[in-house]
Formats: sequence, C-alpha cells, structure tokens
Amino acid sequence: MNTISRSDCELLSDYIAGNNSALEILYKRYERKVYTYILLMVRKPHLAEDLLQETFIKAIKSVKEGKYSETNRFGSWLMRIAHNLVIDQFRQNKQYREVSNNDFPMDIFSTPRFSETTVEQRMVYERVLFEVRALIDFLPDDQREVVMLRFYGDLSFKEIAEITNVSINTALGRMRYALINLRKMVKEKNLNLEFEMAW
Repeated sequence: MNTISRSDCELLSDYIAGNNSALEILYKRYERKVYTYILLMVRKPHLAEDLLQETFIKAIKSVKEGKYSETNRFGSWLMRIAHNLVIDQFRQNKQYREVSNNDFPMDIFSTPRFSETTVEQRMVYERVLFEVRALIDFLPDDQREVVMLRFYGDLSFKEIAEITNVSINTALGRMRYALINLRKMVKEKNLNLEFEMAW
C-alpha cells in the first residue's frame, strides 16, 4: 500500500510498530501548516523553527507514551500543542510585543517550504499575508487569537473553542467582531485587498 495515502491514524500505528518513515510523512504533511501558524504568531523565523521542532517532539513523546488517543484529529492536536507553546512563549516574555514587518531578517517566502508556487504568486501572497497580519495585530487579544487559529491554523470553530476554553458561540462571536473590525480598518486605511474571508 502507498504509505503517503495512509490516514494519520494508520501512519501513527505504523510509527509505533517501528516504521520511522511513517513519522517522516506525518511531519511533511503538517510541517508547513504548523510552522506558518507559529511564525505568524511569534514573528521570528528562528523561534518559529524551534517551536515547530518542540511541537513535534512533544507530539512524538506523547504518542510513544500512549497518551495520544484522538482518532483522526492528529492535525488539530498538533495545532493545540503549537498554540500552547506559543502562549507559553508569550508568558515567558511577560507580554506580547507588537512588531512591524521590518522585523523579519529574511524573506520567509524564499525558503524551500514555499518554493512550490511561482515568484508572482509568492509576491501577491506575501503582500496580502503581511498586510492582513499587520491589521490583525490591532485587534483585541481574544479576537486576534481566533483569527490566527481559524485562518492561519486552519482549525474548526469547535477546535478553536476547545483550545481557547470557550464555547463555540463565544468563538464565533469573537470571529464576527474581528471581521467587522478588520473590514473597518481596511476601509480606513484604503487598502486594496480582496478581503472576503469565507468562514
């Protein structure tokens, strides 16, 4: 059977049975998503790499110790681990420091993980991503968190509610207000963005 087409649960079972290549496939399957979410939260590529590694190390340790039991939800479980590590990082630094796009010492989109797209696509994606991300920084903490988890973490509202310890209605309400605020900011700043978020 083609290992790549196997489900997360099947790959985890293969890994527990001693097949290390199964873990490699899982890592490649979720690396970009987890890394992008972490990077957009911490805004430092080297720190994002460290937290990405720590996320997978914690996940592997839990799997080996038999602590992982969520069927078919490996991706959202990984995002929860990454989210908790980011929160720990913020607590460790005492506060969330707002940063500008100029704080990036390198163009993250020229790294191999983003090389599947054309140069033009990367440039458009980069512009929209950073302009929207800059606006997200102006949102209240609870709204910013939901937006990051939904759009950059690609989580469902049920998963967001679980991670942030609120009801689904509260998570939906925070997203609603976040979108209202973001649209208002786009209008005020006269930004030319296709700002239609399907949620």
